[in-house]
This record gives sequence, C-alpha cells and structure tokens, in this order.
Amino acid sequence: MTTWRKEFENVFKDTGDTFETVKMTLSPEQLDTEFDDGYGGTNGEPFTAWSKKFVYFPACYDGAEWIAYVSRNPNGKATSHIGGG
Repeated sequence: MTTWRKEFENVFKDTGDTFETVKMTLSPEQLDTEFDDGYGGTNGEPFTAWSKKFVYFPACYDGAEWIAYVSRNPNGKATSHIGGG
C-alpha cells in the first residue's frame, strides 16, 4: 500500500523538486489516499503535475503503479517506454 504523497517524495529525491515547486491536479486528500500499488488493477487517482523542470504522471504495468516523469522542456534526451513490456 502507498499514497501518491509517498510516491512523490521518492521521485523528488531524483528530480530535486518539492511539493512547493510542483503544481498538480491532486487535492491534499487525494495525495494522502492510500491505494494498492501492486499488480492487479489501477487504484491510484489519475493526475498530472508540473514543475519548472518536469511533468509528472501516473504510470502502470499489469496494475503496478508508480510516478513517471519527462522533461518539461526539450533537452535532447530520449524517453524510454513507460509501463514496461
């Protein structure tokens, strides 16, 4: 079990963003709603979030959920397939 808040905290370790630097479609209640991120079905609330450097969105493979992100501005780096396979 997880929440989007926990997942964002983990991703922010890689990107350097914080909740103060990100605008998002999730309400505080939705950020803290616990859901099963394991295999089976998607349970996390859909969202989009933006910072000056990145755009964040939910990713899924066989029901396992996590936060994926891409550069907000062109940077010449290719984006890998989202969702495995």
